[in-house]
Amino acid sequence: MEGIPHPIPRTVEEVFSDFQGRRAGLIKALTTDVEKFYQQCDPEKENLCLYGLPTETWEVNLPVEEVPPELPEPALGINFARDGMQDKDWLSLVAVHSDSWLLAVAFYFGARFGFGKNERKRLFHLINELPTIFEVVTGNIKQPKDQSAANNNSSRSKSSGKSRPSEKEAKPVKMSPPPKEEDESGDEEEDDEQGATCGACGESYGGDEFWICCDICERWFHGKCVKITPAKAEHIKQYKCPGCSSKRARV
Repeated sequence: MEGIPHPIPRTVEEVFSDFQGRRAGLIKALTTDVEKFYQQCDPEKENLCLYGLPTETWEVNLPVEEVPPELPEPALGINFARDGMQDKDWLSLVAVHSDSWLLAVAFYFGARFGFGKNERKRLFHLINELPTIFEVVTGNIKQPKDQSAANNNSSRSKSSGKSRPSEKEAKPVKMSPPPKEEDESGDEEEDDEQGATCGACGESYGGDEFWICCDICERWFHGKCVKITPAKAEHIKQYKCPGCSSKRARV
């Protein structure tokens, strides 16, 4: 419930500014002002709502009495669940509902003032560039796709060739068993070069199969045997096979 009237946003920029102010207030309630917020959400009181205001402030109050309300209303009765959940889970739940409410208010203004397709798209793009309240509260802020791609590219360039043996050009590397695994003569190594075996199932390399090498014991494994897909391998900086992982855990 907003006691002080605020200018009604009518353009994309004004609606986004309103969104930012309300969002900042809600984040304060769930982070820096969390103790005060917790105390105000007394389960013994009536149905309470958390409101974010355009002035970057917040308030816990009863819902408005008018029907239908002037603006979409936030989640009702957030105080009732406070003592029945762990604090972090309760705050996460309130954060999710707060994100939904912010979007509802922003697009309510868009509908009220006749935003067209391009204006709605631009408004959503501006909003989508910001982390959600849930991401801020839980600390689970995701990187933008372009930044993640850049990080993946840099990690690929730093990683050794043997940790990415799925590509055809890497086959000569993955087909050669690590020298220290076998105490065989050079002639025998050449004979066995086309018969590298998986450290898990013992079967030989197949033409189109994905393999991965353990960076600890330097043994090769079928991806399917150790439940590693090429997509997962792209995000592994140092791969440890199940055997090496269990040894480390026992130590």
